[in-house]
Amino acid sequence: MPRKLGQHFLNDQAQLRRIADNVCGEGTPRVIEIGPGKGALTRYLLERTAELHAIEIDEELCASLERKFAGHGGFHLHCGDVLATDLGQWGPAALAGNLPYYITSPIITRFLHLGMDFPCAVFLMQEEVAERIQAAPGSRDYGFLSVQTQLLCTVRIVSRVPPSAFVPPPKVKSAVVQFDRQRMMDEDVKRIIQFAGRCFAHKRKTLRNNLKPYYPSQALNAVAEAGLRAEQLSINELVDLEKRLRTFPVPAI
Repeated sequence: MPRKLGQHFLNDQAQLRRIADNVCGEGTPRVIEIGPGKGALTRYLLERTAELHAIEIDEELCASLERKFAGHGGFHLHCGDVLATDLGQWGPAALAGNLPYYITSPIITRFLHLGMDFPCAVFLMQEEVAERIQAAPGSRDYGFLSVQTQLLCTVRIVSRVPPSAFVPPPKVKSAVVQFDRQRMMDEDVKRIIQFAGRCFAHKRKTLRNNLKPYYPSQALNAVAEAGLRAEQLSINELVDLEKRLRTFPVPAI
């Protein structure tokens, strides 16, 4: 079968079991698997959950998965683009998958915007992205993805995965990352995430320059942080800054 869409298939059985165990630890009634590929992780997930919804975009892989798991009543295959799929229709559920590197951030964002019916996700991703997600303020990796993820979830790297664990081996290292949801995406959180996105719009610019389209100059002159870059502020400091700036009228854009 030809490799398409930049696929690298995890072939390390210990790592596959580790992902499945973290997703389904005490038994999870329903799991959504993103990008099942050839079904290596799918097999372990089906041993641990009653119902598995697998979303695969590659039509040839879909045909192979249909044959491989045809006799399993808990297996439900959906051949299509995960970014065009309403994941909310299968809640409550946990999420898992070996994420395609080129759409890792959009998939994480999709998970974050789901509700409390989706309390956990375990994703295999590029190590560089994993480091960005759990980065602390002031570090090179800290950015908008760090803020929006940490606002909603606790995050931990479950394991590091070398290129040799894949077929074919990628040119980068990978990591298994677990997300445990701590709060809902309510209106307050949406407002903070929008604000953080504006603060990090141009990472090397000061907050004054990034925020001047959205607040009058008198507002930005009134806050001491205006001369700093967003990466220098913790999440609590960003939340506090948004609260103070909210008292000023927002100019028309």
